[in-house]
Amino acid sequence: MKIHIKYMVSTRCKMAVRDILRNMNLHFVQVELGEVDIMETLTPAQRDLIRAELRKTGLELMDEKKDILIEKIKNAVIEMVHYTEAQQVKNFSDHLAAKLNYDYTYLSNLFSETTGTTIERFIINHKIERVKELLVYDELSLTEIAYRLHYSSVAHLSNQFKKVTGLTPTFFKQLKHKRLEGLENV
Repeated sequence: MKIHIKYMVSTRCKMAVRDILRNMNLHFVQVELGEVDIMETLTPAQRDLIRAELRKTGLELMDEKKDILIEKIKNAVIEMVHYTEAQQVKNFSDHLAAKLNYDYTYLSNLFSETTGTTIERFIINHKIERVKELLVYDELSLTEIAYRLHYSSVAHLSNQFKKVTGLTPTFFKQLKHKRLEGLENV
């Protein structure tokens, strides 16, 4: 039996769900972002208990098919941007349509109607958040970050970063260093 969980976007979320299921003596085959495959068929009481336990951790059990599909789209984007090191697919719309077994136009329209933003904007926002994260870690050059996140060039990354944040990547990185210098002088 599959259950679908909203706001499940990290390894920590997966660990929390595993703990909840173990505490309820439920056996799971797989716990993925937004989706859990449980061996048992849940009773209404068990489903209510899972719902209550998930809420305590900031997660939510989903029942509506449209909500589940929106969450699957979000999780596919998050997985691609934050957890995939391999070469990105050239055409994400085709990849998403094949992965979710729906026409991309349907997915795109549903996503826009439900969230108020486009899938493309959602992808860009997540990519910029990942760029910020990598800039703060200060382990990679801007060229390496652009390559890792599959930008066509450093200029493309920089332009997109500035459009979204209002700052250049270099200035954003300098802000972090200035903040650290200020802490050292306290």
